[in-house]
Amino acid sequence: MSRSKSILMLLGLAVLVPSAANFAAAQTSAVSSALSDGRVGEQADGYLGFPQGPSDALRNEVDAINIKRRAAYTDLAMQRGVTVKDVAATVGCETLKSRVPQGRAYLLPDGVWRTKGPDPIQLPAYCGN
Repeated sequence: MSRSKSILMLLGLAVLVPSAANFAAAQTSAVSSALSDGRVGEQADGYLGFPQGPSDALRNEVDAINIKRRAAYTDLAMQRGVTVKDVAATVGCETLKSRVPQGRAYLLPDGVWRTKGPDPIQLPAYCGN
């Protein structure tokens, strides 16, 4: 199955994305603070990442969240018969589209970290924009 067909099929996940995102979004105050001040950001691949080098403690906390996200994505992928990568990318698209507030860091597939301004994020083509 081509990536674009997989992504289109995954659009049916839209009703499931909030529950997967909520499950995976549980975070500590340290991660919430790091998201707010740009030390951690959302990535188009559905995981959290670091615009700059994190402390070991912050890296461990973000790794734990990403492990929970991957588990949620794996469950959805098995239910839908698609790849974990496609589920993660679909959640990443939805997150970048509607859940990244102004002032927060985010990463697109081009590898450039940006800060969300007042305009919508220019999503990758595979997001179906």
